[in-house]
Amino acid sequence: MRLLDRLLKPTVDRLLDERIEVEGLEALYRYRVHSDPARLHIDPTAVVNNAIFNTGGGHITVGPYVFFGHNVCVLAGVHDVEKFGLERQRAIPRSGYDIDICEGVWLATNVLVAGPVTIGAHAVVGGGSIVRKDVEPYSVVAGNPARFIKYVSRPAGENPQGG
Repeated sequence: MRLLDRLLKPTVDRLLDERIEVEGLEALYRYRVHSDPARLHIDPTAVVNNAIFNTGGGHITVGPYVFFGHNVCVLAGVHDVEKFGLERQRAIPRSGYDIDICEGVWLATNVLVAGPVTIGAHAVVGGGSIVRKDVEPYSVVAGNPARFIKYVSRPAGENPQGG
């Protein structure tokens, strides 16, 4: 190997490694939307990582300072289980499955949220949980289906009625 090649090889290898790392990281922070993107409203302070949002059956709202672990699925879409074949594939209610994820909610890795549902302010949903019912503000839920575990303490001076 020539001297110039030996000197350049570590630099080229490092640059290629950095490019792979950056491109791989981008996928971890790029969410996907299935159906109408206009039905998805994400506050600019929210961190949703590589979530998937299905807006086929309603609107999805993600509030301020919400954050998701990886692989979270938020599904406002559903199919009619009473239909079969192609008819089942196309039988999608276009409303009635809205999802509201309020301020400060933490959805841990691999959570699935199926609408219609509201997750109250500052609630925590444990990893791998399936949320099919409303979650109270300041509560911790986990499991399949997600069940109440406990309440988290509110910050000092906060209104007990508000989020």
